[in-house]
Amino acid sequence: MPVEFLSADQKAKYGQFCGEPNEVQLARYFHLDAADLDFISKRRGDQNRLGFALQITSVRFLGSFLPHFESIPNNVLLFVARQLSIDDVTIINEYANRETTRREHTALIRQHYSYHEFNDPPWAFKLSRLLFARAWVNNERPSLMFDFATSWLMQNKVLLPGVTTLVRLIAEIRDRATNRLWYRLATLPNQSQIDQLEALLYVPEGSRSSLFDQFRKGPTTVSGPAFNTAIERYLNLQELGIGTLDFSTIPPVRFKNLARHSGVISMHKIARMPEEKRIAMLVAFVKAFEVTALDDALDILDLLITDIAGKAKKSGQKNRLRTLKDLDKSALVLASVCALILNEETADDDLRQAIFSKISRTQLAESIDLVNEYARPFDDKYQAEMIEQYGRVRRFLPQLLKGVSIDMAPAGETVFKAFNYLASLSSFRMKTFDQPPLDIVTNQWSRMVFDDKGRVTKQGYTLCFLDRLQDALRRHDVYVKNSDRWGDPRAKLLQGEVWRANRIQVCRSLGHTLDPETAIQKLSKE
Repeated sequence: MPVEFLSADQKAKYGQFCGEPNEVQLARYFHLDAADLDFISKRRGDQNRLGFALQITSVRFLGSFLPHFESIPNNVLLFVARQLSIDDVTIINEYANRETTRREHTALIRQHYSYHEFNDPPWAFKLSRLLFARAWVNNERPSLMFDFATSWLMQNKVLLPGVTTLVRLIAEIRDRATNRLWYRLATLPNQSQIDQLEALLYVPEGSRSSLFDQFRKGPTTVSGPAFNTAIERYLNLQELGIGTLDFSTIPPVRFKNLARHSGVISMHKIARMPEEKRIAMLVAFVKAFEVTALDDALDILDLLITDIAGKAKKSGQKNRLRTLKDLDKSALVLASVCALILNEETADDDLRQAIFSKISRTQLAESIDLVNEYARPFDDKYQAEMIEQYGRVRRFLPQLLKGVSIDMAPAGETVFKAFNYLASLSSFRMKTFDQPPLDIVTNQWSRMVFDDKGRVTKQGYTLCFLDRLQDALRRHDVYVKNSDRWGDPRAKLLQGEVWRANRIQVCRSLGHTLDPETAIQKLSKE
């Protein structure tokens, strides 16, 4: 009998005493009120009254009648005996010398206190229905289901069945819920999709791995080619069409568990599974890994943009250190010129002659050129060095614009327009862009985006767009469809009737008022 999922503690506590009850438990389960005492007083003999009372209190606490009294804790025995004014508790050994007496007493208690047998209709059916709902929706561990079943039976005054009976019921219900999950998932795809899913398990000739194993492997490096490979992986999974199926009847928790299992199990084990289970595993795998593949690609994109900015900053700092000596020299020359200008003893007519006598015109012009070339604005973020990184961007930008579909929140409109503009371009061979959306161009980037003639340069605008895109993705001002980590966070909020049913509880737990305007004003002020 499959009782392996029960812990030793659960086995010890099921339907029997395990240690002495505390004072709260004694007061709740073993206290005898006036009705109890009146019912007990109809028994003849102190030993029968004490044994009868112990049966009443034990079934309240344990959920089942005691087959023997040797295991009753001493504090329970004394607590019940004091309420019956019985001083000698050893008389319990004389209780129910006849088996018939015990059977009669348990029958009287069941009738008087309305206890039910587990097999009496409809208790087994009600429990089975509740357990199936929990197994179907949450996929709870069998030990938790066992604890729930025990608690439910005691609350409804249903005598606990044998431990193997309850364990067998839970095992059967879990199997039924699992088979139902496999059936529903296996009936979602059409025959053409099923054939494509089955083909994932085959190892092509000349290859060492199947498509299933290839799709399961995520990216390991941060580079443009790695991003392209990740996007290609996502598009190949998307072509199977599993993401467009209706999964609304599948509990999310059950689906995630099955998808997680399919992502770690061997391809050969899946191939040997029964047809219905095999198709269900493949459907869950493709559906889950389609989202995972997109998230992996976007993670690489985020790291790639960060790496480009980091290398640009590092290169800029090196250039800064390399030119610092020349910049200092030129600054000193210009400082001496300024000192002459500020010298009140030098007449205005003789000022230029005095300057050129100390510093030649050529030397002064070279110093000015060096300062203009090496000096950086206070808000410079190494955009010039980022332009040098455009070669890396060119490798992955077409795949980004082609393979990723984004949407926007109101705050992401400018980035969204720029994305659509770049995606609409048929070629990137031009050096300048014609009338692109310029709302994304900040003052810091304007020096790199516009050339001397005021035209929008391809390199500057593209890098400015990537910088703003990364920021917008992190803020979720724009979000990627079909993504989990980079998707629309509003889609995970409670909506409609579900929100109205939980609104009060959620607001109270978060410390917000029920009036949205007041809550928003409070958050804005903070």
